[in-house]
Amino acid sequence: MTTFGRRMLEHWALDPSITYLNHGTVGAPPRRALAAQQAIRDEVERQPARFLLRELVGLRVGGSRDDEPRLRVAAAAVAPFLGVRVEDLVFVENATTGANAVLRSLALAPGDEILVTDHAYGAVANAAAFAAREKGAQVRRIDLPYPVPDPRVLVEAVVGGLGPRTRLLVVDHVTSESALVMPLAEIAERCRKAGVPVLVDGAHAPGAIALDIAALGVTWYTGNLHKWAYAPRSCAILWAAPEAQARLHPPVISWGLDQGYIAEFDWVGTRDPSPFLAAPEGLAFMRELGVEAVRAYNHGLAWEAGQLLTERWGTRLGVVESLIGTMVTVPLPEGLGATKEDAARLRDALLFEDRIEVQLHASRGRLWTRVSAQIYNDRDDIERLASAVIARTQAAVKGETRE
Repeated sequence: MTTFGRRMLEHWALDPSITYLNHGTVGAPPRRALAAQQAIRDEVERQPARFLLRELVGLRVGGSRDDEPRLRVAAAAVAPFLGVRVEDLVFVENATTGANAVLRSLALAPGDEILVTDHAYGAVANAAAFAAREKGAQVRRIDLPYPVPDPRVLVEAVVGGLGPRTRLLVVDHVTSESALVMPLAEIAERCRKAGVPVLVDGAHAPGAIALDIAALGVTWYTGNLHKWAYAPRSCAILWAAPEAQARLHPPVISWGLDQGYIAEFDWVGTRDPSPFLAAPEGLAFMRELGVEAVRAYNHGLAWEAGQLLTERWGTRLGVVESLIGTMVTVPLPEGLGATKEDAARLRDALLFEDRIEVQLHASRGRLWTRVSAQIYNDRDDIERLASAVIARTQAAVKGETRE
C-alpha cells in the first residue's frame, strides 16, 4: 500500500525546501506526466507537419489516414474518468477558455441576464460581463450565505436568485477562493425545472472529487485537468450536452467553423497539443496510486487542516465537512490586515521568509488562506503554516517586522 506524505515529493519536480500548500492555484504535474509531455514534444519536432495535421486531428493533407486522430484518442482515454461520452468532450487550454466559449456563443437579447454568485472566479465573472454587455444583457450576482451550516442553504440561495429574464446560471463546482464543494446536482435539478441552463466552472473538480458530468443535469461543464488530475498545464476539458453543441463555438474561430462541435474545437490552428496528449498519463499515475485513496487522503488532510488551523489561530471554519474537497479556506487571526495589499504582503512574507507557498486573499473584512492538500503534503506542513502565522500575528501585535 502506498504511503502518502512528503516522501511522495520524489514524484514531483517541486523544490523540497518549500512547504508547498498551493497545488490548487496552477497545479503541479508529476514527473511522469512531464516526461510523457516531453516525449510527445520530441515526437512532434521530428515531423511537425505530419504530426500536427495528419496525426493530431486527421486532416487529409497530401494523403489519407485511417487511424483515429490522436487528439480523439486522448479524449477517449479521459472521457470515462469524467463520466461522459467522448463525442461530447473537447480539450481547451483552461476552464476560463471553456467558459468563454459558452458565454460568447450564448444567444442573448437586451434585458436578458446571466446569473453568477459572489464566489465566482474573477476571470469567468469578467467573461460573463463582457458577453452580456456585447448584447445589451446584464450580469446579476447572488450573494451566498457564509458561514454555511448546511449545503441546502446554498441551493436555496442560488435558486432564489433565478428571475424571469435569467438565461444562464454560471456556478462553480468547487469555488476558487472559498473552496466550497457546491451541491451541484441539486442546483441543476431546480434550474432545469425553471428552464434555466447551467454552465459549470469545474476548474478544481476533475481529480479532486468523483465526477459523473453527464449525470449532473447541466448543459455545459468545463474543468481543468492540470490541477488535480495530474495533467501538464495548460490542459482542460469542455463538455456540452448533445442538444447544445450545434450553437457552441470556440473563442478562436478557425478552420473548423460550421463543420461540427468536434471539428471546431479540435482544430483551432497551430498550438502545442502535448498537455492534452499527456493527460492520460497523469490519470494512469493516479490510477496506479489508487484514485479513491488519493482523494480520501487529500480530503482528510484538508479537513484536518481546517480543524488544526482554526484551533491554533482562534478562528472559526464555518462550513461542514461535506462542503470540503481537497482544499480548505480558513480565516486568519485578526491583526494581520484586511486588504488585498495586506494579503499580498503576507503571502510574499510566508514564501520568501518562511518558505511556505500558500494562497491568501482578502474578503469580508479580513484575510483568509486557502490550503491545498496533495499527497505530497502531511500534517507537519500544516503545523509549519500554523506556527509561521502565529509568529507573524504576535509580531504584528507588538508592532514588529520579522526579518
